Amino acid sequence: MNLKQLAHMLALSQTTVSRALNGYPEVNEETRRRVMDAAKRHGYRPNPSARRLATGKTGMIGYVLPTGASVDIDPHFVEFLSGLGDYARSHELDLVLSPADADDQETTYRRIVANRQVDAVYISSPRPADRRVALVNTLGIPFIVHGRSEGFDFDYPFTDIDNEGAFHEASRLLIQLGHRRLALINGDDRETFAIHRERGVRRALAASALALDERHVCSVVMTEENGYRATRRLLEAGDAPTAIVCSSLIMALGVVRAVRDLGLTIPGDISLIAHDDVFPWLRPENFSVPLSTTRSSIRLAGARVAERLAARISGLEEGARGEVWPVDLVVRGSVAGAPA
Repeated sequence: MNLKQLAHMLALSQTTVSRALNGYPEVNEETRRRVMDAAKRHGYRPNPSARRLATGKTGMIGYVLPTGASVDIDPHFVEFLSGLGDYARSHELDLVLSPADADDQETTYRRIVANRQVDAVYISSPRPADRRVALVNTLGIPFIVHGRSEGFDFDYPFTDIDNEGAFHEASRLLIQLGHRRLALINGDDRETFAIHRERGVRRALAASALALDERHVCSVVMTEENGYRATRRLLEAGDAPTAIVCSSLIMALGVVRAVRDLGLTIPGDISLIAHDDVFPWLRPENFSVPLSTTRSSIRLAGARVAERLAARISGLEEGARGEVWPVDLVVRGSVAGAPA
């Protein structure tokens, strides 16, 4: 079925049908839903070239993928991308990955915008005063940041979770249970999410006139092996922590293995709370001791970023609105009072 036939069947003009399919805000929601339902029911697919000529839009979301020997594509990225892809697929959008030198992503952003290859882009793993955010804000293309940067004199659209609040609440619980020596096994502390998490731990300790010992802070790539090595280093040193807050369930696997190899127990010797990105294949309740977590789905975050990008492409969302999602603290069997 082509556009003319679909419009005739619905007794609408081709222009109205085209605008409804492409998300123009002047088409009312009832008409849009009617057109979308009919298109799906009859298997209508717009011709990409014709759509671009008619609307000036490609129907594509862009992501600049950093590459190089120092870049790891980890499960967090894949899970986020799955959520984004689920939404994009169900809304006739495609995702374009453009590889770039990890140290010079700006050149690729300029190229894909100049060539009008995509309708919008998203930025992930932001750092303070992130050069990508500063650049894309000037290029005139819709964008969303997954996470937050800091240090700008302008606002920009982002979707993030309350990393500081989550790790503050986790640490506050441990302090209430009598723990005074906390350790943080964190992600890359050049990235804002890790900075916020450390800030949350320090704020909770400071409220009880305590401090985070610099020897008890680890910043590592979030893998099981790094979680293991960081835990061994922490627990084999003098004045070892009695509780660990960990930035990833994947690293928590290594924490649990290290505690076991040292002949210690959770929570008898060490209490543990980790952040749960809600991987379908790694569930905290299935750990040998059910794991207490701060919980927020990274897949849902991917879907939300795609939803907001689609709205910005169509003009339904404008401005520089930031979203900060609250994070749940789920208490299970991995925490207990501090050992005497």
